[in-house]
Amino acid sequence: MEMSVPGLSRRTRTVKRRVWGGLRQWKLLGMFEIDQHHEFYSLTCMMKEGLSAAVQNTIDNPIPQASSALVLESHVIETQEELSEDDYKLEVTQIHKDFRMETFAGPVFASLRRSLGMTEKEYQHSLSSEGCYLQFISNSKSKADFFLTHDKRFFLKTQNRREIRFLLSNLRIYMEHLEKFPHSLLVKFLGVHRIKIPHRRKKYFIVMQSVFYPDERIVARYDIKGCEVSRWTDPAPEGSQVIVVLKDLNFDGQFITLDHQQPWLLRQVEIDTAFLQTLNVLDYSLLLAHQPLHQDERHHSLSFATLIMRTKKSVNAGSTPAVPGAVPEEDSTLLATKVDSGTSQNQITEMDGDGTGGASPEPDERSSRAGAESAELREFQAQNRRLLPNFKNPLHVIDGPEQRYFIGIIDIFTVYGFKKRLEHLWKRLRHPGQSFSTVSPPAYCQRLCQWVQDHSK
Repeated sequence: MEMSVPGLSRRTRTVKRRVWGGLRQWKLLGMFEIDQHHEFYSLTCMMKEGLSAAVQNTIDNPIPQASSALVLESHVIETQEELSEDDYKLEVTQIHKDFRMETFAGPVFASLRRSLGMTEKEYQHSLSSEGCYLQFISNSKSKADFFLTHDKRFFLKTQNRREIRFLLSNLRIYMEHLEKFPHSLLVKFLGVHRIKIPHRRKKYFIVMQSVFYPDERIVARYDIKGCEVSRWTDPAPEGSQVIVVLKDLNFDGQFITLDHQQPWLLRQVEIDTAFLQTLNVLDYSLLLAHQPLHQDERHHSLSFATLIMRTKKSVNAGSTPAVPGAVPEEDSTLLATKVDSGTSQNQITEMDGDGTGGASPEPDERSSRAGAESAELREFQAQNRRLLPNFKNPLHVIDGPEQRYFIGIIDIFTVYGFKKRLEHLWKRLRHPGQSFSTVSPPAYCQRLCQWVQDHSK
């Protein structure tokens, strides 16, 4: 027995060197697979098992839907759920062999997933597939752990209790904001959970939709805060496969080139940051990535009548696009720039309800249809909607003439409280004349909007 111990120790050290050597290599890539040698392997296996059971509970106990007639009458694109105050306060605990999983406000997040065109089965499959989770290496100052599902579609991030309480206490107004502005750039929270493992600290974590999905062709990624101090990251060597998330100063001299979609982006960033200002938060980031469009992905100008037809098909309940406002990719162009007072309503009324053409309607019917279409257009404009691309992640994808951009706003939990006010005063002394991240929510909101305006065209 004594002779076997040194050998075992050598083998253990060899395995550890091999494992950590692999971790150092993967760390350069920004993420690595959480295999059976990884310290988080046991935790992520429990997460997968717990999440699968939590989603199955939603499948087995679906939340009631509003009637389709009501949806049609109110011209609502997303299916409206009958959510109660109890749904927002609901906590469900499921007991597993080695742990307990708690799910918070399950019906609320299920409602949001459904409004995004996501089935519970596909959500469950992505979260609990056989493939290992990936760990994402972040240069964030927080102590959070970041995981990605094997298909990279969803992010899982550990949060502290204060951040979870902040999210749940503001969940209703967050949902109201997404309902009022369905094409918001805010990160989409899809679940809040807590896992309890005996003799270990309980962990809170959230599930989010990844802004950078799918990422196979992305050539550059940025985390933007609109300031200067500590906002530079050394880029990867030219020709390297290393994944580096760059920062504000790395983007100097570049532009988000959207042409006619730029006004939509400016307006939506203003809307979303104004909402975050009401929450008294700061230090959130604008995630930005881009990839070149293939020739067959670049679209051409379309007639107003075609745009209206596509819009009508997207707003009616039962339309084929899964995500609100989604249309075929070749038609993805900003509606607001096409809507002007000089456009003839006859272009619209020449089509029948299916947009396929037909006999001219009677004058009264033509007037009624034109009025309904005009109301739909006003709703589109009031909610700052755009025609979305037919893409896997359309709410965070905007196509310019030559580049496809992935854009989203993340990290919205930092409240401007006493500690942050002190930090602001200290940084003013340490960085005179320079812009830094810790400023009041109104200043932070205005500065990020200004950055987008200065760096887009």
